Amino acid sequence: MRSFRPLLLIVAASLFFSSHALAQAARERVSFNADWRFAKGEPPGGGAGSGVDDARWRKLDLPHDFGIEGPFKQEYEGETGKLPWWGVAWYRKHFVAPAGDAGRRVYLDIDGAMSHATVWLNGQQVGGWPYGYTSFRVDLTAQLKPGAANVLAIRVDNPPDSSRWYPGGGIYRNVWLVKTAPLHVAHNGVFVTTPIVKPDAATVDIQVTLENNGLDGAGRVSSAIYALDATGRRSGPALAQSAASALTKVGAGRQILLAQSLRVGQPKLWSPTTPQRYVAVTTVSDKAGVVDEVETPFGIRTIAFDAERGLFMNGERVAIRGVSMHHDLGALGAALNVRALERQLEILREMGVNAIRTTHNPAAPELLDLADRMGFLIVEEAFDAWRKGKKKNDYGRLFDEWHERDLRAMVRRDRNHPSVILWSIGNEIREQGEPEGWKVAARLSDIVRSEDRTRPTTAGFNHVGSGYNGFQTAVDVVGYNYKPWEYPKFHQHSPHIPVLGSETASTVSSRGEYFFPVSDDKSKGLANFQVSSYDLSAPRWASAPELEFKGLDDNPFVAGEFVWTGFDYLGEPTPYNDDATNVFNFTDPAEQKRAEKELADLRKIAVPSRSSYFGIVDLAGFKKDRFYLYQARWRPELPMAHLLPHWSWPERVGQVTPVHLYTSGDEAELFLNGQSQGRKKRGPHDYRLRWDDVVYQPGALRAVVYKGGKPWAEDAVHTAGKAGKLALSADRKLLTADGKDLSFVTVTVTDRQGRPAPRAANLVRFSVSGPAELVATDNGDATSHVSFQSPERAAFNGLVLAIVRTKAGAAGPIVVTAASAGMASVKLTLNSKP
Repeated sequence: MRSFRPLLLIVAASLFFSSHALAQAARERVSFNADWRFAKGEPPGGGAGSGVDDARWRKLDLPHDFGIEGPFKQEYEGETGKLPWWGVAWYRKHFVAPAGDAGRRVYLDIDGAMSHATVWLNGQQVGGWPYGYTSFRVDLTAQLKPGAANVLAIRVDNPPDSSRWYPGGGIYRNVWLVKTAPLHVAHNGVFVTTPIVKPDAATVDIQVTLENNGLDGAGRVSSAIYALDATGRRSGPALAQSAASALTKVGAGRQILLAQSLRVGQPKLWSPTTPQRYVAVTTVSDKAGVVDEVETPFGIRTIAFDAERGLFMNGERVAIRGVSMHHDLGALGAALNVRALERQLEILREMGVNAIRTTHNPAAPELLDLADRMGFLIVEEAFDAWRKGKKKNDYGRLFDEWHERDLRAMVRRDRNHPSVILWSIGNEIREQGEPEGWKVAARLSDIVRSEDRTRPTTAGFNHVGSGYNGFQTAVDVVGYNYKPWEYPKFHQHSPHIPVLGSETASTVSSRGEYFFPVSDDKSKGLANFQVSSYDLSAPRWASAPELEFKGLDDNPFVAGEFVWTGFDYLGEPTPYNDDATNVFNFTDPAEQKRAEKELADLRKIAVPSRSSYFGIVDLAGFKKDRFYLYQARWRPELPMAHLLPHWSWPERVGQVTPVHLYTSGDEAELFLNGQSQGRKKRGPHDYRLRWDDVVYQPGALRAVVYKGGKPWAEDAVHTAGKAGKLALSADRKLLTADGKDLSFVTVTVTDRQGRPAPRAANLVRFSVSGPAELVATDNGDATSHVSFQSPERAAFNGLVLAIVRTKAGAAGPIVVTAASAGMASVKLTLNSKP
């Protein structure tokens, strides 16, 4: 036996080192967000070289939005949030590449950098991308120094006058380091489709693009499919597996396409109500063994748009109950945070939303992952402008050179998401009215179809004529923005083309603000740089929600709507976009006189507004009254009722104060201090119940709602006393100690009896102890110029928000304290777990 030991040791060592080599050759994808250095502006000599002294640069982790740090300035454009989001910024990262990276391909994947990003490694330019919303890859291999120190530098250059909303600035999405063998699956190189879906079985086709960045070689591919649970983990053994393909030659520097077809028995179909997901595991081997493995989550489902009946998913009609969403996360700016995105979706789902339109750009990949998991439909939009731009430095300057690359990048990255049901090639494009505009649209649709023929294309039409001048033939589904009266005419003209409301309503309101007298004239209801929350005000092109509801109810062939917008967003503060040359209304006579003097002295009135009023939910995530109007429509099975306005009006005693009710019931009786104000029944096209002649008296306002003649729901509002207490609540108390997880903590100002004080504006100061930090505060006031990073913020109509973030690797209790002058401070305990 002794004579065999050296041979056994040699064999064991060979097996160890060969398996170690295979492990080293396998794909790695790691976060590259930590430990960057940042400088705003152009340092002397630039920031690209290896020898740049960045010791005094600011240390930070990505994602990062330099614009949200402010400060707000009155002279900045309200259209883009009155924040300094433009200009040059540099990011540098020092890292040591393991010696084992020699012989591997090493890539940097950037999910989004705003904008005109250029990348250097060790002083050598290695790539970049101008469009701030496109995810892109840079090959670092040639300049990487394995086993040595390396310096990565990224410069962004955000041009001014390049956006119609707040875009943010910097590397605002995640960054990844990807390592592969020379023979590997290409970037976004797996495409999964389900061409045949039946109750007993589904056919799953998998196309794999192999890339060889080494010497001439050969590779084979095998695939396996697993079910995923709600957390994204495999829930059991493989449901289907393919044999390995034949060994196929892949020349040096070449790509080849291999295809496999698998059968999944008794498939569980993905839908908004049952978001069942699967994962395709693609394994690549060469003659020596496995060299790459890629996991591709997907869903099994069918979609079809019918010109007569709308959207069908898995053979059943699905009414689109959608909202449009810009990409910022309120007080956090554009910097991506998964929990902040998830909270937005949770609030929207509570309202009844089942679809998101990513306006007006490709979304963060994490949004689509959440949509897949939570059951939201997605219309992903590519552009806000084509060749004819809307701003001096917007995408119009990039269109000719970059549109094809940007469009292909979006589709290739996101075509495996079951949530994506439509590709939008543009929003309110100026070429709509041009004689040759349809040709550009057709070209873009053809690019999309060359990458994905399983989903239709669409666009947001804001010109009526676009439905008749040939432009409508270039897309598969016509999206009309704010044209509900046009649906029947368009359908009669083009009965074979499906249509949806791609952008609807644009009602404007400020949470908790109510102005009198109440008018159905949509241009009214404006005062104090705010908008009344009776939900009757809208810009000239828009309307109250009811007009859009009627358009959908009268035309059931329309697939549904995407309301503008789900949440308020930074920038575009219509109707207060610009400094005014006329006197606005103010409810305070002293403010009215001040404004008149300002106009006389300066010939204009400075308008402070820096964020939108369009949202159904305000910038802080607090629900406006409109939330309940849409909830009543979109969740008719939910017993609910919501009264407005609040009932704390000491200055209105004896005055008519209209009362409106949003409910999923069909009849209601209103009581004031126990006295009936009348019973009202919903009629055709009645989407709210109104008592317009109620005379205000302090006390209790109560609505009793019926449906089908039976009690259904109730709501009540009470007159509050003087603000006297603070109440703290959190959306989540158990957090993960990863340095990313968030708790959104709300302060409600109440009277001494605990009734919400709906007009309170008390200054609240926050402090945090334990393994967490206060990262932002907000209150939903579109006119506030207080820094989002401030620990102090006044309540806006009784509410204030604090956003608390955990510290990586530090677990334990977290205590949030809120204090306000004249009131007892209050504390709330959270817990951070490893």
